Amino acid sequence: MAGVISNWQTLRRFAGAAALALLVSACGGSGSSSSGPSGQQSGPPPTAAEASRFLSQATMGPTQASIDYLMKVGYQGWLNDQFNKPMRPHFDYMQARQAELQALSPPQSVGQNEFFQSWWGQALGSEDQLRQRVTFALSEIFVVSFQNDTTVNYPRGMASYYDMLAKNAFGSYRTLLEDVSRHPMMGIYLTHMRNQKAAGTRVPDENYAREIMQLFSIGLFQLNPDGTLKLDSNGRPIETYGDDDIKGLSRVFTGFSWYAGPNMADRTDSRFFGGAGPAEREWTPMQGYAKFHETGEKRFLGTTLAAQTTADPDASLKAALDFIANHPNTAPFISKLLIQRLVSSNPSPAYVGRVSNVFRTSNGDLKQVVTAILLDTEARTASTANNVGKLREPILRATAWGRAFGATSDSSRFLMGSTDDPGGSLSQTPLRSPTVFNFFRAGYVPPNSAAGAASLTAPEFQIVHETSVVGYMNFMRNAVQNGIGGRAAGATRNDIQPNYTAEIALADKPEDLVNRLDMLLTGGTMTTANKQIIRDAVNAVAIPASNGSNQAQIDAAKLTRARLGVYLTLAAPEFLIQK
Repeated sequence: MAGVISNWQTLRRFAGAAALALLVSACGGSGSSSSGPSGQQSGPPPTAAEASRFLSQATMGPTQASIDYLMKVGYQGWLNDQFNKPMRPHFDYMQARQAELQALSPPQSVGQNEFFQSWWGQALGSEDQLRQRVTFALSEIFVVSFQNDTTVNYPRGMASYYDMLAKNAFGSYRTLLEDVSRHPMMGIYLTHMRNQKAAGTRVPDENYAREIMQLFSIGLFQLNPDGTLKLDSNGRPIETYGDDDIKGLSRVFTGFSWYAGPNMADRTDSRFFGGAGPAEREWTPMQGYAKFHETGEKRFLGTTLAAQTTADPDASLKAALDFIANHPNTAPFISKLLIQRLVSSNPSPAYVGRVSNVFRTSNGDLKQVVTAILLDTEARTASTANNVGKLREPILRATAWGRAFGATSDSSRFLMGSTDDPGGSLSQTPLRSPTVFNFFRAGYVPPNSAAGAASLTAPEFQIVHETSVVGYMNFMRNAVQNGIGGRAAGATRNDIQPNYTAEIALADKPEDLVNRLDMLLTGGTMTTANKQIIRDAVNAVAIPASNGSNQAQIDAAKLTRARLGVYLTLAAPEFLIQK
């Protein structure tokens, strides 16, 4: 492909189109739409294009097999099947690798790279694709990060945190909120581990109290059930909490620290402060140490937890989380965040309201919430309007490529490391967000852009700039031609390799090739003009006439055509913008 990729006129046209899409498309909801009372789509099984589009929202990327299966069983049948798929814990992989590495001389230990290997293996190959996609979305809401100087030292703990999100992906939001709050990696990351009651000049750490409200439950401003802002008499948004609420709630999160053991006698001062304890404390929920818990009243968000005669951190936590989970802001706030991560950056109030109602009436049953998000008419109705959809974030572009073309690992370990580098990689790595606010803020509005002028949010655009656009194109050029990942000892090529057999078979039929790529990668949405650009580029690669002795040259030309078609489709605006 190298010689053909030097056709910069073709690439510049696509780069220009991609840049225009990244600057102009607003990536949001399509406004109101007709539907039944629940807002859910009903009717005949989906077409291939509809199936591909749905799978772009609900999985780490469509495959031909998944499109065919969805067309056969329909949306609800597919969802039911996915809800019943078992999860495969990343922790198990980490434990197995730890045992292998400890057997070496000298012994070694797992690090974050082993988690990335497990993540890519599951993202590309696991059958529980809905869980994979929802878990990734949750990891961008309930953020912990390997970029923290302490959590990076607990790779098995971080893997167990991601598994905890996966376990709760179709469960109760209330249970998820408690599991997040008790997990030792969150305790380290947002500093409520070893948080002590007030004494003298010492006050409880307020970090987690602030973030559980701002990011994990109710947000900054009071909301109507449809996610729109409540306004005061002067037309200004009304804040949900203030400093006193943070101080009051911080008292709830006192007395929690490392898991010490099954007996109360295990909860010694030494173990509270991090002294030697059981190895499983790295991944086992934090325990309450009564000695360090605040017994006084805890006032926050208009409620009061009564003073305790005997310190009981578990009771305080339960009461506080019950209240937060049932706060009127929680349903619309969390519903909108999940819609943004899966479907649309600017969902209409009607869409948010329908999902929020399901959240509220189901007591936060995430299985029902995810179903409502994906089957809503607004999600299922295709549109070419500029305010529809979302920018496909870089990691999901890479997984879509890998899944579409059956990428497998030569070593079986999916040897991927960090993909942080914006200049030559993806600007993202799973569980390596630079801050608790994720890789990008949910309310980000691109400045000096048409989207900004229209007051439309476009979260993923926060990591889009000249360097990251070129970095993505360079990364995918290398991926398409050489695969991705590191190389195992003695290997002569990158570990994760695509399979272009089906594309090579269509190399001498450019129109069929482009139509296949359009279906797999862009859900049948590519414009006639952009299809023509790719067909012209593919046709520019001559396939030698067979003379009985040049089969290798013919095969090489067909492979080049296939790779070129794939690469240009990955650069197309219709792929970058998930409609």
